[in-house]
Amino acid sequence: MNLNQWFEKGMAADEYIGSMKQNKDEMLSIYEKFRLTAEDQSKLEALKEQRLRVIALTEDWCGDALLNNPIMMKIAEAAGIQLRFLLRDQNLELMDQYLTNGTSRAIPIYIFLNEEGTEKAVWGPRAPEMQTLVTEKRAGLPDKDAPDFQEKQMAMYKELRESYQKDAGIWQTVADSIISKL
Repeated sequence: MNLNQWFEKGMAADEYIGSMKQNKDEMLSIYEKFRLTAEDQSKLEALKEQRLRVIALTEDWCGDALLNNPIMMKIAEAAGIQLRFLLRDQNLELMDQYLTNGTSRAIPIYIFLNEEGTEKAVWGPRAPEMQTLVTEKRAGLPDKDAPDFQEKQMAMYKELRESYQKDAGIWQTVADSIISKL
């Protein structure tokens, strides 16, 4: 399938949200609280004439999707970008064309395309600053063989999820990263 066909296969935001079984309330909370800056809105308004579309490869259980998807939704609205969601695990043929570091099916991945279906940009799964934060936190974990590794890892992910849901600075970092790709 070409990118236009993948886009057509995707779910609109309301359909995706309606299908969510995990992280729905948390994602909607970020969506309701996040506001684009006036400068960002101006940049995105200028993109409207490009009539871009975006395919979001995602899953509702993913912590990075919990953070990034509501911000992508706000960006799409401001830029007049049509947004469609595809579940990664049901669309591995497409996912495998957008592996992180050539090996990882990390999500979300946003594939921006024009009306003809030509890829214009790809973003994901994290803003570089967020990747640095996650890498630093992982470095503080004990060895994987350590008896408390699982417990410490789960605590780290819980802490990240909480900051993803509350820290407007993180939200802006993600928005800046996505907008810079456009």
